[in-house]
Amino acid sequence: MSKRFNTTAVCIPSEHYMVNIDDRLKQIKQLVDENKYFTINRARQYGKTTTLRALYRYLKSEYYVVLMDFQTFGSLDFESEHTFASAFANSFVRLFLRNDPAIDNTDSPLSKLSVDSRNENFSLRILFNDLTDICSVSDKPIVLMIDEVDSATNNQVFLDFLSQLRAGYIDRDLEPTFKSVILAGVYDIKNLKHKLRNDDEHKYNSPWNIAADFNVDMSFSKEDIYGMLSDYENDHHTGMDISQMSGLIFSYTSGYPYLVSRICQIMDEKLPDKYSSK
Repeated sequence: MSKRFNTTAVCIPSEHYMVNIDDRLKQIKQLVDENKYFTINRARQYGKTTTLRALYRYLKSEYYVVLMDFQTFGSLDFESEHTFASAFANSFVRLFLRNDPAIDNTDSPLSKLSVDSRNENFSLRILFNDLTDICSVSDKPIVLMIDEVDSATNNQVFLDFLSQLRAGYIDRDLEPTFKSVILAGVYDIKNLKHKLRNDDEHKYNSPWNIAADFNVDMSFSKEDIYGMLSDYENDHHTGMDISQMSGLIFSYTSGYPYLVSRICQIMDEKLPDKYSSK
């Protein structure tokens, strides 16, 4: 099956024409290598999920990577500390085993986490104790990535979860913890305390104030667009002036990923029918 331009959901390299984001991945990996916790907050359809999927593949030879999506959590999962901790634990175990199913055995901290999560008294504190144990015995550093964190931002339990991540980051010289934590969403979550605790004295103490700045440019340059159109032209031989077309598309879109892909999609799917009918 030939590749297509994609403007819905995640882009898959084997199915879709894509911009080469290797340079971006290298920049993000540098943050991971430096033990940074950070947020990728960009507008809708800006390539966040596609970038996280690519980063997962880019990192997994060196790290164990757990890539979660909070959109898969139901509203009841955020109802209480217990329900959230249990949902997170079950998801973490399942996704961690994608790295290497052989890791799981009855004596491992991973199995203990599965058992603990079924206990009615399972809490965030127990969850993070178990996660610390997993990090301490893991033969590779563990990177946690969570997509669509906006799905959780109206819940106090999520703030408590962030506080636990923050505590682990601060105490990382005393106890093992995640190598890096990456949260992806539309909004910058550093100010969540203001939103949920506007009557509280410690509202200014954000649970995510340990996050490093994320300054990687995720927009598409003219050169990025040129590379994607070159791949398309190699397959379809339309005779387009790739340099001129990539410049025009960049000028119209300022490199906004969705708009770039949408224009290319229209060129591919709509224009050939229009001109072939004449």
